[in-house]
Amino acid sequence: MTRQQFARIVVLRTKIISMGTFACATGYALYVNNRLDVANVIIMGLATLFVDMGTTGFNTFFDFIRGTDNKDYTVEEEKVLVHEDVSPQSALYVSLAMFAIAAVLGIILALRTSWLLIPVGAVCMATGYLYTGGPFPISRTPFGELFAGGFLGPILFLITLYTQGLTPNLNNILASLPFLFMIAMILSVNNACDRVGDEANGRRTLAIILGEKNAANLVGVEGFGAFILSAILIVFSIFPRTVLPLHGLSLMIFTMKHQQTREEGYRAETKSKHMGFATQSYVFFTVTFTIAMILARVMHI
Repeated sequence: MTRQQFARIVVLRTKIISMGTFACATGYALYVNNRLDVANVIIMGLATLFVDMGTTGFNTFFDFIRGTDNKDYTVEEEKVLVHEDVSPQSALYVSLAMFAIAAVLGIILALRTSWLLIPVGAVCMATGYLYTGGPFPISRTPFGELFAGGFLGPILFLITLYTQGLTPNLNNILASLPFLFMIAMILSVNNACDRVGDEANGRRTLAIILGEKNAANLVGVEGFGAFILSAILIVFSIFPRTVLPLHGLSLMIFTMKHQQTREEGYRAETKSKHMGFATQSYVFFTVTFTIAMILARVMHI
């Protein structure tokens, strides 16, 4: 297995999603606390990365084993188990190794903070496995967006805050919700593009249930919903005012790109391009949010 094949098994380019949430939570912790435990930032960041890589590795393995990824419907070159005949056991071993490293990092973090992180981390890793593994994979149901958005968004956000001494109070929970919407948007784009192949494979994703038109509408509802919720949180002083102009720029970019994807349609042939739009939208969202948190702290807003 080459380095490129490893990167494609764990879909390394998508780690920007979990790392984006982590960066935003770290920035928010700095804004609220006016300080950071740098060691915890590093350990938590690495643990997040390895859990995410392990989860995606399991996703690669089980999607191939169950036939979700196949030569009839899977056109993405990145699917190395389909197009490069990489052994599926390689993906399984990579996933187990990533989770093992994440577990060690989690224990170190628990020693520095609280042993409560161990059962919480175990639940997160179990959910990562069950997303595509086990007898009833979450990804094959209409709840995929909720689970992926929930764990890569609010749950990861709140755990990151906890490692910086911030407990899950109402304000912190509300602050995490825009990330639920944005990450769900990314998965909705993915499922909308895969709708035909997924239905042929027996999956019942939300995109399949909603149909072609409404699946496309859901992408807009989730994406614009994240920006609307952020604006509401500014009004109630949960987010600082510095978020408004920066997210305004991000919203302009999202609106323009979203319109283009609707016109082109969500199909397997457009998936790579549209997933680029979804991922870039999240990157803009998280980068502007993190900058806004730093500016608010520097400006004492």
